[in-house]
This record gives sequence, structure tokens and C-alpha cells, in this order.
Amino acid sequence: MDGLILYLHGFCSSPASWKARLLGEEMARRGLAAQFVCPALSPVPAQAIADLSRFLESVGRPVTLIGSSLGGHYASYLAAQFGLPAVLINPAVVSALSAELFIGEHNNFHSGERFVFTAEHAAQLAAQVARPDLARLWLLLETGDEVLDYRAAQTHWFGCRQSVFEGGDHSFTRFPELMPQLIEFAGL
Repeated sequence: MDGLILYLHGFCSSPASWKARLLGEEMARRGLAAQFVCPALSPVPAQAIADLSRFLESVGRPVTLIGSSLGGHYASYLAAQFGLPAVLINPAVVSALSAELFIGEHNNFHSGERFVFTAEHAAQLAAQVARPDLARLWLLLETGDEVLDYRAAQTHWFGCRQSVFEGGDHSFTRFPELMPQLIEFAGL
């Protein structure tokens, strides 16, 4: 049975993000387009997890999660809940973030859709912090991440496979060169 990569985008992002598009294109080039899924995630954390959980319960084949930024938080949580392998790219460490920084109105970077992130949403994220299944995780970090402190992720996921690269930024600039390894990690 063919496996599947489920890519989870970050906060204010979408399936039109740079990494999602590149990975989808690479998968298609390899004849694996049907094995790549990148849904638009709800800006409401509890809804995003509920939607993803329903998908994972129904998919009926092996899944590898790849999550970037907030998607990395979701991937870590879902990996623990469903016993799945996951790659976390410059992931958000919710317990290390000040929710007040995100409360308020935001625009999706790609669709322009406006949404309000509330204190209730921040509480939903906090409730999703789960003990990570370190043996199933691969953490990818760039030290030049201007949005999230890479050291918080190093500490939070200490003990998992980690690849830390000097420089870069929050977009994870080395993503194109690591795509073959990501696809191999997923067993595809």
C-alpha cells in the first residue's frame, strides 16, 4: 500500500506556500502526486486538529506528517496521537510563545482572508501540547529564523533526530535541497 505525505502549513499560510508548492511539484515530477496532500487548515486550532484527525482516521494508508511553523506544532501533536512519523520544520513551540503576540486580526498571506485569533484559540493551542514521540520525529531548524527561536525547538524536542543549519530564515531556505531526503523519510 502506498504511503502518503500530509503537509501542514503554518499560521496565516496556506497550500499555496512556497514549501507546499515545491514539495507538491517534486512529488508530481516523481509520479507521486496522488501521495501528497496539503489541506487548507482552519485558523481555529481546535478545528484544524479535528479536521486533520478525521482525515487521518479515514485515510487507510501509512502517513508521514511534514509541518512547518505552526504546522510543525500540529504535526508533533498528531504524530503523538496517531503514532506517525513527522518532520518538523522551524516548528512553533507553543509553550515557549507569548499568545498575546498573536491575539488580534490577521490576514492569510496567500488568500487575503481575514480572521481573528482570540485568547480562546491560544488556549486551544496550549491544550494541544503533547509529550512528543521523539523516536518518530525529525527536526529541521535554521539558526537565522527571525520569527521563532530555534533553541526553543532544540530544547522542546531534545532527543529526536535533529538537523540544525546555520543562517537561513523562518521559511527554511534549505528546503529545496532536502526534499529528496524528506520523500525518502516518508518511504516513498
